[in-house]
Amino acid sequence: GSTPKVCPTCQGNGQVSRNAGGFAFAEPCPTCQSRGLFVDDPCNRCHGSGRGKSNRTVQARIPAGVKDGSKVRLKGKGGLGKRGGPGGDLFVKVSVKPHPLYTRKGENLSVEVPVTFVEAALGADIPIPIPRGGTVNMRIPAGTTTGRTFRIKGKGVRGKDGKNHDVLAVIDVAVPQNLNEDAKTALEAFAQATIDQDPRKEIYALGAKP
Repeated sequence: GSTPKVCPTCQGNGQVSRNAGGFAFAEPCPTCQSRGLFVDDPCNRCHGSGRGKSNRTVQARIPAGVKDGSKVRLKGKGGLGKRGGPGGDLFVKVSVKPHPLYTRKGENLSVEVPVTFVEAALGADIPIPIPRGGTVNMRIPAGTTTGRTFRIKGKGVRGKDGKNHDVLAVIDVAVPQNLNEDAKTALEAFAQATIDQDPRKEIYALGAKP
């Protein structure tokens, strides 16, 4: 294409005056589209705008603790400015890939921890996996039920505030499957020993009230 020259219509101002009803109005120049420059023979790539489209890869630093759907701003990595102006910014939308073990609860991480019936009933020391590798031992008291949550402080991931947040261990009492004869006999003996402990006693009482 040819070299840009000063627009002959607006003299490089990017605006033209229009009179209407005795008043003068400024409006964008129709010849140069407010650019102030005019190209007689524009190239096929930029069509006289001086800006073309291309694809390139840039490096973006993702801060610790970023949440799914957050946007990271890369200054000056967007499109070129008009008439030689500064470039715009590029906004990168972050999509956090789900983890097979942990789920996010605010700034903390939640992990479901299966325990046996015996561990839940009698209490036990349970190894809990942590995201930075390895495990930590956590004591669950006797009588722990499904859904009870224990907080392991400072063993989660680092947040934007620079602090290591917590791991929330959610207990899931596993129901025994495919019992052998010895296990069945033991459970039947347990049922007889606790026959006076009905876990549905309270709902029966509430249902009987008028």
